[in-house]
Amino acid sequence: MKPTKKNFWSVTPAVGLLAGVLLLTVGAIFFLNRWVFYIALGLAAVSIAFAVWRLTRMDRDIRRYLARVADGLDQTEQVALGAFPMPVVVCGREGEVIWYNERFRGEVLDGNDVYGVPVEDLTGGTALADIVRRQRADVACHGRKYTVYASRLPVRDTELTVLYYVEDTRLKDIAEEYALSRPAAVLLYIDNMDELLQNARDSERAQLSGRVETLIEDWASSTSGVLRKYSSDRFLLIVEQRDLQKMIDARFDILDRVRAVQAGDHQCVTLSIGVGQGDTLRETEEMARQAIEMALGRGGDQAAVKTRNGFDFYGGVSKGVERRTKVRTRVVASALLELIQGSDNILVMGHRFSDLDCVGSAVALASAARSLEKPAYVVIRKAQTLAPELLERYRDAGRGDLFIEPEDALPMLTRRTLLIITDTHNPRMLDSAKLYEAAAAVVVIDHHRKMVDHIDNAVIFYHEPYASSASEMVAELVQYLSGCSISRLDAEALLAGIMLDTRSFVMKAGVRTFEAAAYLRRLGADTVEVKRLFSGSMDLYKEKTDIVSHAKLYGRAAIACSRDGGGSQQRIAASQAADELLYIKGVDASFVLFEENGTVNISARSLGDFNVQLVMEALGGGGHLTMAGAQLENTDIRQAYSRLTDAIDRQVARMQERA
Repeated sequence: MKPTKKNFWSVTPAVGLLAGVLLLTVGAIFFLNRWVFYIALGLAAVSIAFAVWRLTRMDRDIRRYLARVADGLDQTEQVALGAFPMPVVVCGREGEVIWYNERFRGEVLDGNDVYGVPVEDLTGGTALADIVRRQRADVACHGRKYTVYASRLPVRDTELTVLYYVEDTRLKDIAEEYALSRPAAVLLYIDNMDELLQNARDSERAQLSGRVETLIEDWASSTSGVLRKYSSDRFLLIVEQRDLQKMIDARFDILDRVRAVQAGDHQCVTLSIGVGQGDTLRETEEMARQAIEMALGRGGDQAAVKTRNGFDFYGGVSKGVERRTKVRTRVVASALLELIQGSDNILVMGHRFSDLDCVGSAVALASAARSLEKPAYVVIRKAQTLAPELLERYRDAGRGDLFIEPEDALPMLTRRTLLIITDTHNPRMLDSAKLYEAAAAVVVIDHHRKMVDHIDNAVIFYHEPYASSASEMVAELVQYLSGCSISRLDAEALLAGIMLDTRSFVMKAGVRTFEAAAYLRRLGADTVEVKRLFSGSMDLYKEKTDIVSHAKLYGRAAIACSRDGGGSQQRIAASQAADELLYIKGVDASFVLFEENGTVNISARSLGDFNVQLVMEALGGGGHLTMAGAQLENTDIRQAYSRLTDAIDRQVARMQERA
């Protein structure tokens, strides 16, 4: 970096400005009085000439002043600094350069002089106070790199700062090259190749596979890495950090290229990417596998980069692709049956403010375990549930003992107690964190897209983001639990959960969803009785319509704020209002905010074109592409509204970039 010639005491701009004003004033006199004009012009010329003469001598005067300041150093200090075997510069209290040795002038400044300039011009903009506080700084000057060390030097009634420049260009270049050449493992999985090619001809298989592989190979060829295909739909790419950074800067644009490939029935091919970079090759590979599991757990069609600080995500704009095979369901059911049979008792727990999907899946699992003659209970906070009608039905049927409070469940824990968690995999969202922490064996059954802070100590982690609901997953599991059975009431509870999360089979309803519903219907589930579980009071309906009536459009999103305070009734109304807002023409996503106990809750919904999960994750929440939520603590509605609109703007900007 070439040091600037700007003097610390520079007055040239001020003198130039005054000279200009003076000449304009003299010019104005010309039109008033010619004799006065000539006199004023002469005086102006003399004044300007004197100012120019003084400016030419100012540099010499400044040098003399700085020399006098430098004389404040003891003779021994001047000799020592002058003969110091590395460049040294002395700065004044305000950060101006007042002295430097010949080695500094020759090596750092290339023979130039910079007396009086701010030291920031010689440190790449780093302030002197920052260097003194950290005792060192990395700077670059004239193509050379230095490490600058600082020390204070008291002189008479002031304090000077001495900077020592240590050139380490070669060392820093080697360190930079080492960092850029560190290997990273990139795992690429084609999400839905088997589903797309299930009924395709051999020629179509070869053509589609060839197009996708060509895209991946072309993308990899732009790097210096090595690409290897180790399965029909799986690839491993080893790249350097310099190439990985380019991929991150491009936000893994290979996702968009692959998504543009369509099969014969106009279904898009999607790709999942997991990236890891550790200290060793083994650690790098393990981190890449963790990243690809996280990407698949969040629905696929995205890239997950595992770092020391957690995960970074890119993509995730499309809907999850349904897995039609039930092989994994059978395996999980077999393992779950062994755990149930080997347990003293079974406790089933869901998330806070449990809904029909959470309660429905929980009661079906507890009932299935009881049919195997095992003590089983549903752990739930009855005062906070959003499905009180379902609990009332079980009490009317004489099965109210199925539900217990978390405080009553804690004394029941033994070393052989099995805790089954449904409809969530986040330990912070559980009805009782103490119960989870005390349990020895934990099973997780959930369909939400995987979050970073998920339960990681489960014996069975049955996570299927392609399923419509936890109730659908449980309906499939109970079919393969040999010897167990569920009642008609349990089947209706499961069907209610499916209908809730699919909005009556409109959203995320796949082939397996209808198969599960058909199975429940064969068990005697009455759709009319299920529909009655969704009915609410007149007050609830009024509150919902009030929220909808006060909604405002923000782009193609509808945002509404509930004006009432607290209660489970408000939660239900907010959730239903978010669904209702999607029926407005031109609305792709809806957000309803309500405040409760100092926390602002947000219910988010979409029709699929707008990913509300990414918006809620930016606010610390999560969920699905079409249904998500977040809780903002220590904030009010106005602040939450501002944060929400900012998150929506960022999501819209990302969508426009991809378009």
